[in-house]
Amino acid sequence: MTQAIPKLVTFEDFAAWRPEGGRYELHDGVIVEMAQPVGDHEDIVGFLVEKIAIEYVRNGLPYTIPKTALIKPTNSESAYSPDVLLLNRPNLINEPLWKKESTVSLAASIPLVIEVVSTNWDDDYYTKQGKYEGIGIPEYWVVDYLGLGAKKFTGNPKQPTISIYQLIDGEYQVTQFRGSDRIASPTFPELNLTAEQIFQAGGLPT
Repeated sequence: MTQAIPKLVTFEDFAAWRPEGGRYELHDGVIVEMAQPVGDHEDIVGFLVEKIAIEYVRNGLPYTIPKTALIKPTNSESAYSPDVLLLNRPNLINEPLWKKESTVSLAASIPLVIEVVSTNWDDDYYTKQGKYEGIGIPEYWVVDYLGLGAKKFTGNPKQPTISIYQLIDGEYQVTQFRGSDRIASPTFPELNLTAEQIFQAGGLPT
């Protein structure tokens, strides 16, 4: 569950207030305290960070994965803390908020974002998908390892699903992966992972 603190603030207020401990996001001026993730969630995040890092190092790409950086949509009093945020380091010089706030807003800085679904699944499927599309982030994954999302996302009956959104002509097109499906990542076409391998990292049986 997430707990909202009901006071509208600007991003500048939020950045100045944000404490060292805990994980917080700003949703249209509302500070939201994110719940501490469970172990399975963190296992999947760690697994994905490891596999993606291997790919960009192997390919000599100038990418990095920060621990606590934020994405701020332009013209919005919002800021999101993704589970996995892949950054294009050479473009960070163009990010006005990077040095002081470790915050990015430009599509050229963000090749890939991954959210691992918790109980607030609608944020990942609806709110963040819309905001990330608006920024122009080329690739966005929703890893729903418990099949919590609506049936149009997770099937009928619901089952663990990975939805990969690819930006095509300014709009996201989604492809869904389950079971032994091999993940198709536009950013890392040689990434050799199946959906079930990712889910198993969180302790789910095959």
